[in-house]
Amino acid sequence: MPSLSACTRIWRWKIRRFRTFNVVDDCNREALAIKIDLNLPAARVIRTLERLAAWRGYTEQLRLDNGPEFISIALAEWEEENGVHLEFIKPGKPTQNSYVERFNRTYRDKVLDYYVCRSLREVRDITDNWLPQYNDGRPHESLGNLTPSEYRLIRTNEQTSKMHGTN
Repeated sequence: MPSLSACTRIWRWKIRRFRTFNVVDDCNREALAIKIDLNLPAARVIRTLERLAAWRGYTEQLRLDNGPEFISIALAEWEEENGVHLEFIKPGKPTQNSYVERFNRTYRDKVLDYYVCRSLREVRDITDNWLPQYNDGRPHESLGNLTPSEYRLIRTNEQTSKMHGTN
């Protein structure tokens, strides 16, 4: 056990004056979006989801926590209009959203805690440069040591083969 005098030698704190909205695909652990701003209201979340839908199509389900940006009439209306089921995790149970929580830890370790950024623009630029490294250059043991992008391509090719009756 450390002595009482050792207890004042090292202090830690974390101050982040911004928020991040991270979207991860459960199937292949691919980070689809990271939005960074001082606040992220429901309208901003919906714009991000619409951009993702234009790129990949609408998802069947979104698993999310009970943050104020997610518990809104606007997001409920978006859910209904687009046939997307919102699956809210229980308060205080982040393990119910484990893939994004695991991603958040990696993002914190590799970007947020690694760099000292002086502006939101700097955080965004570093994130934009890091995201392709995460998706295209970082194999995941849970994906058979493939990167998220490689795994998605394999799954897409398999699904295309099944649709066309070729195997």
